[in-house]
Amino acid sequence: MSFPRPLRRSVSLSPARTLRLVVLGQSAVGKTALTVRFITRRFIGDYDPTLEMIYRHVAVIDGEMVHFEILDTAGQEEDSLQIEEKIKWGDGFAVVYSVTDRCSFDEVMRLCFLINHLHASPKRSGAAEQPPVVIVGNKKDLQFDRMVSTEDGENLSKALKIPFYEISTRDSYEEPVAVFSSLYQELLRQGHFSPGSFKRRTVSKLMEKIPKMQASSTLNSVGRSLSFNSFRDYIPE
Repeated sequence: MSFPRPLRRSVSLSPARTLRLVVLGQSAVGKTALTVRFITRRFIGDYDPTLEMIYRHVAVIDGEMVHFEILDTAGQEEDSLQIEEKIKWGDGFAVVYSVTDRCSFDEVMRLCFLINHLHASPKRSGAAEQPPVVIVGNKKDLQFDRMVSTEDGENLSKALKIPFYEISTRDSYEEPVAVFSSLYQELLRQGHFSPGSFKRRTVSKLMEKIPKMQASSTLNSVGRSLSFNSFRDYIPE
């Protein structure tokens, strides 16, 4: 599979497009590492698995400034209402499993069906189409620990008719870029950013409680300065 060129980061005077993405999957599959790799180019392997965060990041894709809001879910066991609120919040979805964890792979189908069910509403713009979803098989660099074959991922992708990427967040920056870029391109194709598609955004009380971090500066929602240089604040000892 060929991967698109890395996204350029520069200043654009064109109107910004805001895209809400949700990264779903079981705990310890590499959701935070994937998100942070895309935003900072860095690989950081250890995180607090109970932490949830909305990362705000600006990138320029094909000359268009895009504001990403990426919800990195904890993946812990939670009630159905909580996961439903997070799915309703999103425009596009990356469903992540680890190739070293068969249980995380088995969870992918349930999450994909839940996304489709919650967004299959006539009120949703472009409701005739499934919301953009990609399946991401992470940690392909851990070949000796592999429990899910590439063929397993490809077969699930074909069955659900959803794009599939098998990646190594540790070894590659371009592969995480491909995941998020493909979601943007599919939303663009569906007309998500056309003038008639804009709608008033509502945010539930649950979503308001999730901390928000600017990719390059501060986390104002919790009242203190925080940069990616201080990620150690979130890494368990």
